[in-house]
Amino acid sequence: MKRSAVALTVALSFAAVTGCASTTTGAAEPTPTPSVSALYACPTMEGVHLPPECAPYDPDAAMAANERYRDRMGIDDEARAAAEDASSDIVAVLRAAAAEKQLSADDVAALLIEAGAHSPQVRTEARSVLFAATGPEGGCLFGEVAGTSVSVEIGGYILDGGCLPAQ
Repeated sequence: MKRSAVALTVALSFAAVTGCASTTTGAAEPTPTPSVSALYACPTMEGVHLPPECAPYDPDAAMAANERYRDRMGIDDEARAAAEDASSDIVAVLRAAAAEKQLSADDVAALLIEAGAHSPQVRTEARSVLFAATGPEGGCLFGEVAGTSVSVEIGGYILDGGCLPAQ
């Protein structure tokens, strides 16, 4: 008796592992049907019917989404007011120095620190120096020195982080 119980246990275990012990309800298993899936992306165009192997996309929306990292966050009123106060000092220091000589990126960085800017970032462009600094209460002061012209704007951090967008 023990021998047959062991044999039965082994047989049931084997059947359970291999799936042979499954019960059927009499209904046939559904047969999978092949479906066409997209093979490549196709830009949508007005009046053009795309073949079924295309996954449609809007190229303008894709390009706009690709540039979102440059968008700026909002800034609260207190941070904006503090940044506006600081911007007048920054503009004055940069304009005075730019009137004397062509400013390099290193010059602009040193002048920003002298004017009380926090964490300045600078980058040289073709004929100008782009700069950004953290505002005294948050947000950003960012602008450009081009010859003797100085511009400063106030805004939030960019979505990518920091105040000066990547190149």
